[in-house]
Amino acid sequence: MGKTNPTYRDTLSKFENDWAPYRRALRLEYQGHFDRLFDQARNFADAGGIQNHRDPMMTHLVSILLAQECRIAELEERLESDGQ
Repeated sequence: MGKTNPTYRDTLSKFENDWAPYRRALRLEYQGHFDRLFDQARNFADAGGIQNHRDPMMTHLVSILLAQECRIAELEERLESDGQ
């Protein structure tokens, strides 16, 4: 049998657990923002699973960046529509 890679969700969960000490060290006002980064990365689990990159952290970071880009675009659209 060939070696199987862990799933995207499994590697994301491990990534989040590895960063738990960092999260605990954050001020309370920032912990929710930190948690949302991982929530956003989970939104792209289907694409992350297809990518199956040999370095899963790259896929996690791209997922977080993509989520941030989507949020920025949404806010820009709101600003434009409110300004008209």
